[in-house]
Amino acid sequence: MSYIVTARKWRPQIFDDVVGQENITTTLKNSIAQNKIAHAYILTGTRGIGKTTTARIFAKAINCSNIENGNPCNKCRECVEINENKSLNVFEIDGASNNSVNDIREIKESVRYAPSSGKYKIYIIDEVHMLSISAFNALLKTLEEPPTHLVFIFATTEIHKIPATILSRCQRFDFRKNTIDEIVSRLEFISKAENIPIEKDALYLIAKKSDGSMRDSQVIFDQMIAISNGNITSEIVKKSLGIIELDFFFQLTDCIINKDIKSALTQLNTAIISGYNINILSQGLVEHFRNLLITSTIHSTELVETTNEYKEKYLELIKKFSENDIVRYLKIATEIDNSLKFSSLPRFRFELGIAQLIKMETSISIESILQKIEDIKKNSDLISSNIETQEKIFNIESDKKKESNNISDFLIKELKAVEIEK
Repeated sequence: MSYIVTARKWRPQIFDDVVGQENITTTLKNSIAQNKIAHAYILTGTRGIGKTTTARIFAKAINCSNIENGNPCNKCRECVEINENKSLNVFEIDGASNNSVNDIREIKESVRYAPSSGKYKIYIIDEVHMLSISAFNALLKTLEEPPTHLVFIFATTEIHKIPATILSRCQRFDFRKNTIDEIVSRLEFISKAENIPIEKDALYLIAKKSDGSMRDSQVIFDQMIAISNGNITSEIVKKSLGIIELDFFFQLTDCIINKDIKSALTQLNTAIISGYNINILSQGLVEHFRNLLITSTIHSTELVETTNEYKEKYLELIKKFSENDIVRYLKIATEIDNSLKFSSLPRFRFELGIAQLIKMETSISIESILQKIEDIKKNSDLISSNIETQEKIFNIESDKKKESNNISDFLIKELKAVEIEK
């Protein structure tokens, strides 16, 4: 038997196997259980998150003769034919290569005929946004007054390109990106089933690189198997995918704390010599400060997508910065990343940005300024009080001195008077 890639071999065959889209699969299962099948559905979301897979499962389920808890049985004639791409009732069409009005007219001609078996005739049009305006217009009448046996399932990654007249005639389902934990869990399941040893950290790196796409993660997984000869480590994944270690950004942050430009530029030079792209370094720096800001704001690493080891480091690092400073660092890092797209000297621009981050003075909060003003005011009041006290003492002493002088004058006069009488 020929080799089958992981994405195809482990493609979900029932709704319960679709990862991360429970709200959508539950709705579709309920519509089947209640026998409320709409004539048109549109599935939208980024690449590789299960749109076409869900469409196929739904096509099987609504024609399955032995449906089980809303899931197709994958054993009856209809299910087997759809799985083998031999069904005469399910047509999967590529919208990119069948996008003309003539292609839609052919579909309109064929939809009039009832299915050869089962209840429904189903047309799955992938990348439907690629259809021309004329093709969309030709489809409108069929969507407005479809035969009872017809179901359209559209899939697209660019929902904004679909005319409103089409959208208003379809039930819309928005697929979300898979989380890192969901991808890691699925890859871990596959690796155990395939008896392929892989480090937990390596799974996280693959999941992070796939950017929420389950299919992309499985493609990378296959690539790592080929590179590593079956024993996948985090080091292999980092070198193969050009992933910069988070330690680089933590060390860079230490340089910012210590105001050490020399060490920062030396680390940057080492990373560039090692083959890391400036744009990747810049994007990593933005994400690093984003993680720092999120951790500082909510006092938790719940929203930080990395390993537990680095989550602990973020919790320690936030103690050394104020939120205001982190916001300023993130703003500068974002400006650096944006400027690299238009710079003819990206390395120089990145080095300048690093120097700017290190030279930036820490901010002072309004609360601390107000406290300082209050302290100055208290000190001022104390000084004024001391001055008043000193003045009172001086006045008392002056009064005593005057009184003493008066007594002396009186005694002198009395003595003179006595002498005169003598």
